[in-house]
Amino acid sequence: MMQELSLNVLDVAENSVRANASLVQITVEEDTAADRLTIVIRDDGKGMTPEQVKTVIDPFYTTRTTRKVGLGIPFFRMAAQLTGGDLTIQSEVGKGTTVTATFGLTNIDRMPLGDMNGTIAALVQCNPSIDWVYTRRKDGREMVMDTRQFREILEDMPLDSPEVLRFLREYLAENTQELLSGGSEENENKEDTPQ
Repeated sequence: MMQELSLNVLDVAENSVRANASLVQITVEEDTAADRLTIVIRDDGKGMTPEQVKTVIDPFYTTRTTRKVGLGIPFFRMAAQLTGGDLTIQSEVGKGTTVTATFGLTNIDRMPLGDMNGTIAALVQCNPSIDWVYTRRKDGREMVMDTRQFREILEDMPLDSPEVLRFLREYLAENTQELLSGGSEENENKEDTPQ
């Protein structure tokens, strides 16, 4: 099993890339009053049939030819269920897929969120032709990183250029810090830096 939820997000988002998505939206929302962490990965890729959706949570189903077993979604689902949450998949052929995982926020079995900023930066760097929208919410506060806005400002500069990636990382770090500033510094470091 993966040690951080950000690695599960990376795995699911890579499925979106393989599904030929042009837009992937990743939302991480902490609701302390409800004691819930929700992670949503939504894409506009090729989607799946109802039969494919049923088989995706099967650990022995994969569309990959390089390995026989697909464990990303089953592990993500198991991680959610261990905390009293669950994972659902909604998909429509030709329209895309939405994976929603919910977790007990303070449940002792919940894995750390991990380095979400690093995950988002890696996804942009490795897939600069795809648009990425990353939304992070905590108790009603929100920060958004949308590569479509970056493209408008940057015009012809590619998203995977070193200058843009440096700006993207700084943007994510500063805005996440500001969003989480209502929590203790210890919790911020635990949730947003690799363990």
